[in-house]
Amino acid sequence: MEFELTLASISLLVVAGFLAGFINTIAGGGSMLTLPALMIFGLPADIANGTNRVGILLQSIAGARGFHKKGKLEPATIVPTLVPTLLGALLGSLLASYLPVTWLKPTLLFTMIGMAVLMLVKPSVVAPPEGTPTFTMKEKPIAVIGLFFAGVYGGFVQAGVGFIIIAALAGGLRYDLVRTNALKMAITAALTVIALAVFIVRGQVLWIPGLVMAVGTVVGAMVSVQFAINVPQVVLKWSLFVMVLIACVAAYFS
Repeated sequence: MEFELTLASISLLVVAGFLAGFINTIAGGGSMLTLPALMIFGLPADIANGTNRVGILLQSIAGARGFHKKGKLEPATIVPTLVPTLLGALLGSLLASYLPVTWLKPTLLFTMIGMAVLMLVKPSVVAPPEGTPTFTMKEKPIAVIGLFFAGVYGGFVQAGVGFIIIAALAGGLRYDLVRTNALKMAITAALTVIALAVFIVRGQVLWIPGLVMAVGTVVGAMVSVQFAINVPQVVLKWSLFVMVLIACVAAYFS
């Protein structure tokens, strides 16, 4: 399948990528913008799903590096979270590659509604109060289950996976939102490597639109890191909640 580069297509992909990169770094759901942007130019849902992972990978690397430079990402915390997440990502990407694309919308909608309800009923799950003690993976096995599910979901559909990772880290390990978002970017980068590899093998990645969009996602992630570091926790919490609601609406009408 070919993709025609025009000024309009480049502009749309870069702008959508920038917004997605910014949103994904402080919350999640940026793929609600990038997937439709790719499909506008005729990419089938499965090809768009695979191509989208190029920008996600580069944006996640840029975001994780930005948080690390600001002292908000501890390398020692990354490895323990990767085993369940990567196992889930491998399973999820295989499911996405072989199952009918009609499964994507109900999966996305169900997950986003569940996240919105959780934030309304018990907001402290995803936004622990300041001073809340944190835990390790060994101390809170529930986080292992949450990260495995996040991996499955991220490998399957990607859109909104940041919300699931946030719930696992903030809810299970009780990290604050800045630390959670920092680790989320590292986890997303790792699981995207697995998912992208599966889509490449299956011939479901178009590199030109993927790399064009990645220019925007990387810049958006870099700007978003500065924003996340400098605003109060309450701003991040409400940004997350608003993005969950928007994701619900987008999933319903997509």
